[in-house]
Amino acid sequence: MFKYAAQNFSIHLQAMKFFFESFGKLVLMIGGGFTRPENGRVYWKEFMEQCNDIGIRSLPIVLIISIFLGMVLTIQLSYQLISPLVPKTVIATLVRDSSILELCPTVVCIVLAGVVGSKIASELGNMRVSEQIDALEIMGINTKSYLLLPKIVAAMIMIPLLIIISIAIAIWGGYLAGIFSDILSKQQFISGLTADFMPYNLFFAMMKSFVFALIISIIPSYYGYYVKGGALEIGKASTTAVVVSCILILCADYGLSLIML
Repeated sequence: MFKYAAQNFSIHLQAMKFFFESFGKLVLMIGGGFTRPENGRVYWKEFMEQCNDIGIRSLPIVLIISIFLGMVLTIQLSYQLISPLVPKTVIATLVRDSSILELCPTVVCIVLAGVVGSKIASELGNMRVSEQIDALEIMGINTKSYLLLPKIVAAMIMIPLLIIISIAIAIWGGYLAGIFSDILSKQQFISGLTADFMPYNLFFAMMKSFVFALIISIIPSYYGYYVKGGALEIGKASTTAVVVSCILILCADYGLSLIML
């Protein structure tokens, strides 16, 4: 019994040690990344490349997911709200609020955690394994700032823009599904879309997108920057980064909803 208790305590102690070591390395990485750039022109070029990778290249999958989210949501709501006492305009209102508050920010960011996060982790992991990061440090370059800062800033700008586009496309998809499926008319959809609109909901969605953007950019950067080993470890680090990012996004979603709503 005492032996089992000692083993259990040792496991918990190792887990706590691993957590605090990882958290400390993450804080040091972030602190080292937010420093003044050595060469603004080089950093600007890297920033624009990251904006292209995170924003432009992710746009097709965001558009596809968003339009089908809106279409499916409209059809499912029309199936559930079959009571004649419920006006059809409520469908458009629910599509709008659901897209703004939850579906577009959370679902799209979970997808981006897989698309963008895996790319960031594998890119940095490959640079670490191939000793490119070591070569940059030998040349006197702050690799934390040069490699991480453009990614974080680009994510903070591009992901909220993608969420705005996603919300608009999801509502448009709901409109198309409602019109072509004869669920509700154009006037009914527009009436429900504009009824009782709260601008705070859009502000809440933007706050969520900023927090999710930090998670999507920082967590994969950590796992990729500190990877050790070879190609197999790069794949493991990329997978772990995506899983941890998705879990943190869901936790942050709950926390923000609890605090701000």
